[in-house]
Amino acid sequence: MAPLRIALAQVDTCVGDVAGNGATVLEWTRKAVQEGAALVAFPEMTLTGYPIEDLALRDSFARAAERTLRRLAADLVAEGLGEAVVVVGTLGRDERGRATNRAVVVHRGEVVATYDKHHLPTYGVFDEFRIFSPGHERCVVNVAGRRVGLVICEDIWQDGGPVSLMDEAEVDLLLVLNGSPYEEGKGHVRSELAARRAGEVRAPVAYVNMVGGQDDLVFDGGSFVVGADGTPLAGAPQFVEHLLVWDLPDDGVSPEPGLLAAPLDPDEEVYTALVTGLRGYAHKNGFSSVVFGFSGGIDSALAAAIAADALGGENVVGVSMPSEHSSEHSRDDAKDLAERIGADYRVQPIAPMVDAFRAQMELPGIAGENLQARVRGVIVMGLSNVEGHLVLATGNKSELAVGYSTIYGDSVGGFAPLKDVDKSRVWRLARWRNQHALDNGQIPPIPESSITKPPSAELSPGQMDTDSLPPYELLDEVLDAYVEHAEGREELLARGFDAEVVDKVLALVDRAEWKRRQYPPGPKVTALAFGRDRRLPVTSRWREPKGPVDE
Repeated sequence: MAPLRIALAQVDTCVGDVAGNGATVLEWTRKAVQEGAALVAFPEMTLTGYPIEDLALRDSFARAAERTLRRLAADLVAEGLGEAVVVVGTLGRDERGRATNRAVVVHRGEVVATYDKHHLPTYGVFDEFRIFSPGHERCVVNVAGRRVGLVICEDIWQDGGPVSLMDEAEVDLLLVLNGSPYEEGKGHVRSELAARRAGEVRAPVAYVNMVGGQDDLVFDGGSFVVGADGTPLAGAPQFVEHLLVWDLPDDGVSPEPGLLAAPLDPDEEVYTALVTGLRGYAHKNGFSSVVFGFSGGIDSALAAAIAADALGGENVVGVSMPSEHSSEHSRDDAKDLAERIGADYRVQPIAPMVDAFRAQMELPGIAGENLQARVRGVIVMGLSNVEGHLVLATGNKSELAVGYSTIYGDSVGGFAPLKDVDKSRVWRLARWRNQHALDNGQIPPIPESSITKPPSAELSPGQMDTDSLPPYELLDEVLDAYVEHAEGREELLARGFDAEVVDKVLALVDRAEWKRRQYPPGPKVTALAFGRDRRLPVTSRWREPKGPVDE
């Protein structure tokens, strides 16, 4: 028996574009057949895009997906690709009309096998009406005399789930269709889990994953094959569409490792995820350019570098909006940044607008400071309305955690590329991006002074972030414990944090949930992203106890 050549097509799809996604399957199947593949596998829910959320409940959408599947089966034959066995994910309906996450096997113009699971994840809290009793039926198909077990994403995460039923099936290959979103450090978890399942079924595991940005999720690809003994045999690069071709040997013995994509540096991985997320959100929502304020600070500078890498510097509109409190060096840094990335740079002073407002209504103190930010928000939203740019909010996760942003001011926008990146990581990513440019003989995109100068909103004379917040390196440590790991005041004090710092930070975080609810979406790159993974009641009187608690 000859080796079975399989192709894992990690592709970028768009939710709802069933016709376009079907064309993508046809295109990549053609490439795979040209490479000699007999089995071509695509990620879960490829035809519908992923995740479809409540579109799963719409029968008209399910019918459109079914029509696309039938058309695809016919087109494969018409294109001379009918002999290839194509495995593709789509939306299904069970016998009771309930939505299913379906894997379909197409061969010679016919659907020859299907496998359904009833979990349609939202990658946050599962809504009860989306959960049905998961099926544990096994699906094993014969491909050129080889028994290929077929499962979908979460199936391999379940001990005692569908994979456990394949132990008796004596499969030659376990094929896993995935729409696994990116989180930093998640890659090794996937590979270790796949290696464990390979040992259980005593066969290689082929894991195909999608790529691209979809709303606030980023899919990083990284498709791979591990042998029955868990040895990595083949691996695709992250964040790019790719066809991973691998031969299943005829003797059941795992071959020597083949082409394995080099792992990315952690900062490069996160940075690339942010670029991928912004590019996907912009393009899939019909935007080719972005606009936001160039303040001369580190957040807007990093956002500008990301936007330039995602869309091209010429498609970045940076607006300097100086007030009476803006320093000369901030204006210089903003202009320098624009020149480095080739942005469309504009200057729009806000003092006359602020003065006109104050002439009609006096807003003292913080209200006056916020007025400046809100005038800037009006300017960039106005440019968006007139010129069609996507407005970016440039706040970071640390600021969002403690509410250090002006609602309807610097928080305005359609997308927030740094929403899941804390301030300490912002500086690290900026330094990585500049070093990456130097390593490649390019001009660093971010001015060094934007990285090194103390952060300031410049809304009042001599204002510094540290006037209102602890130093960011300390703030981020406390936030990591309280937000990411859900530790309370007692645990934080036991760690050695100062009680005054802890009480201040916790109070700020607890009061800011209403702001976080109104912040634009942004790419999820950590295990716990605001809006996607962590949502607390806006109206809540719970506060961490500050003294002894009666048991």
